[in-house]
Amino acid sequence: MSKFVQLSITHKTNIRLRFFNMATRERLTKESFLDLRILLCNSTLRLTAAKTIKLVQKLPSSRRQAISFILRDAEDHTPDHIETSLVDAIQMETIKFWNRWIGGSKYNGRWDTVVTRSLLILKMLIFEPTGAIIAAPTFSLPEDFGGSRNWDYRYSWVRDSSFTIYIFLRMGFSYEAEAYSSFMFQRIDEAKERQTGALPIMFTVRGETDIPEIELHHLEGYRASKPVRIGNGAAFHLQLDIYGELMDGIYLLNRFGRPVTYDQWLRVREIADYVCGVWKETDMSIWEVRSKKQNFVYSKIMMWVALDRALRLADKRSFPCPHRMEWYRIRDEIYEEVMEKGYNKDLNCFVQSYESQDVLDSAVLIAPLVFFIAPTDPRFLNTLDLILKAPEKGGLTSTGLVYRYNTTHSDDGVGGREGAFSMCTFWLVEALTRAGAYEQKYLRQAVSIFENMMTFGNHLNIFSEEIARSGEQLGNTPQAFSHLALVSAAFNLDKTLAKKNIT
Repeated sequence: MSKFVQLSITHKTNIRLRFFNMATRERLTKESFLDLRILLCNSTLRLTAAKTIKLVQKLPSSRRQAISFILRDAEDHTPDHIETSLVDAIQMETIKFWNRWIGGSKYNGRWDTVVTRSLLILKMLIFEPTGAIIAAPTFSLPEDFGGSRNWDYRYSWVRDSSFTIYIFLRMGFSYEAEAYSSFMFQRIDEAKERQTGALPIMFTVRGETDIPEIELHHLEGYRASKPVRIGNGAAFHLQLDIYGELMDGIYLLNRFGRPVTYDQWLRVREIADYVCGVWKETDMSIWEVRSKKQNFVYSKIMMWVALDRALRLADKRSFPCPHRMEWYRIRDEIYEEVMEKGYNKDLNCFVQSYESQDVLDSAVLIAPLVFFIAPTDPRFLNTLDLILKAPEKGGLTSTGLVYRYNTTHSDDGVGGREGAFSMCTFWLVEALTRAGAYEQKYLRQAVSIFENMMTFGNHLNIFSEEIARSGEQLGNTPQAFSHLALVSAAFNLDKTLAKKNIT
């Protein structure tokens, strides 16, 4: 597969191309003219230019120039010499492809431009041969400049499954949703063959699970943010919430896309039975803490989702369900335990975990989005109102941006500061939207926060994982979860405004 990049030069410019193997410090050989062989991830790539230029090239400012760089497999010699006319033709075909693809979008509401950009980004985060979608194409971009919260997101998380499937299906892209679900069912089959019990929480784009975390101490890091990490230690975590996201995705696939097969149903039954056996265990949950395991409320909610969706699917399709009554019993038991142990009656809010009764966590904003609780339930509205308060007043919202939790109150085992979380801000918008369908004040807040959040994207409407107090983007970018949550928030907010005839 060839990649084409065109640079338009409008003034005197120096082009310096350097290629570096980060793990070994090996600088790649400089040749007289641009025809390089690059070793990358055990594959050899070839970088050429459609016109002869040197690796250090001074371009005159007398006229506008465009130089196209071609990155392709080293064994690809079709053709060996690439003319500018061929590059122009391929670029036109590329533009036509993307226009055709995005033309299939069902979204035609407010914020069309930013939703379109998000869908294009999500499509580009897909590894076409397997259907896997990565969390971000970057690694070790810091969550705080100069800090240590620097992670590698070039992998596919199970947690993304339901959000990815939901967005692609609702926006009219069934092929991508079905390809991703096929990728996940293959991973489920492999986990069963290994007889390891728990499903890995993440995979490489090819479905591998060996993802050791390595710190590259010889690299300074972006804006002196150390350590630079490749791989991800969270790959070996126990994160029980993933079964909720996975089962929700399968349920949505059956509802909006290709019907679930009987063999797939058998996998669903096995997952539901597994959840029944582990739901009381502690885990590291969605935020992938590196301290002690806890009974995280988010994980309990998502395990309730896992059983709820399995039961719904069984009823919808009349699938055989020998353990139906056990699923009902444990689903209800989880619900009552969350209401008893996950809700602090003194603070009037849902908390981060049974062990952290004084820690507020914006992850619980997911509750009405997955129909665990009504968006107008007083318990949820109390939590929503508290999250909307400023951190110094016990809340998690500052200048319209939402933090995951207060890192000074919650020991996540990482240390250091972080920015406001883009995904959580969009979750807040969607939670407010759902409450706003019944109470107008919440709908006004949803619009205000969403419009404010739009100002923090870059000039291409790309959103990273987090946002600094300065307004700068933090963390890996573009972040799939941020854009998935953006599309979902925009879709539901536009739909609710339309129902109320609000322009």
